[in-house]
Amino acid sequence: MKNLTTILIACILISGKNNAEILTDSIRIDANQRSFHFIKPEILAPGASLVFVLHGSGGNGIDMLKSTTKMAQRASSENTLLVYPNGYKKYWNECRKAASSLANKENINEEAFFIAMIDYFRNKYKINDRQVFAIGTSGGGHMCYKLALTIPQKFRAIAAIIANLPDDNNLDCKEAGVAIPAMIINGTDDPVNPYGGGMMKGGNFIMGTVRSTEMTFQYWARLAGYSGEPVKENIPDNDKSDGKTIERYTYDAPGKPEVVLLKVIGGKHDYPNDIDVHIEGLEFFRRQLKK
Repeated sequence: MKNLTTILIACILISGKNNAEILTDSIRIDANQRSFHFIKPEILAPGASLVFVLHGSGGNGIDMLKSTTKMAQRASSENTLLVYPNGYKKYWNECRKAASSLANKENINEEAFFIAMIDYFRNKYKINDRQVFAIGTSGGGHMCYKLALTIPQKFRAIAAIIANLPDDNNLDCKEAGVAIPAMIINGTDDPVNPYGGGMMKGGNFIMGTVRSTEMTFQYWARLAGYSGEPVKENIPDNDKSDGKTIERYTYDAPGKPEVVLLKVIGGKHDYPNDIDVHIEGLEFFRRQLKK
């Protein structure tokens, strides 16, 4: 890894009291310079948690950052550093064998990128590398699955939003077979990531077939050693105008990773209004630190 130059992009107001900087840096991985943005709170104590927030296919880290202001406010008070990496040419090389992105076709080494970022923040900001998390939307959710599948020892937990695991014919990652806390947030009426599984549809972008949400949920639950039915809870319908309601299904037992599904009934390839999905992710991650 070469010496890195940090570029100050801007200062933003995270809370009424603390200013926080948005910084950008990059790391050379193989022949590519991979960039990332991060929010550094004014006060960050040694041993902070690190959360990667991953954009969807065709997106970028800065736009993802702009859409998670409430998450940033919460993180600033919880000694948590948020990082928004950029995919390779706006896409991730996740586990979808059929993906038509250059990231997949060139077999970009995402594991090396994330491990290098973890090392970067441990060395520069003294984060606790046993408290590293990832939350992602759509293609970013698929990237979270890849991190949990291939380098689970580097992550305390993951949260995937509007994303299902690829099915066996479309999965090209080597599975470590290690249980990890996982949260899934999927909509039942999603036209892109079908809740019941099947072919993903995204314009001219080819993504291949995925498992159903229930099968994805059960993949992580069974890996964690659960059987039987999860605990069901109805989340209050705080916005009756959005046409969505949410059911929470949880597997949680002493000595086992927590596995959660938020089933957004009526949800499409979007976020429900009843909850802030990124705050839900932070709260899920925070619970893992108490175990």
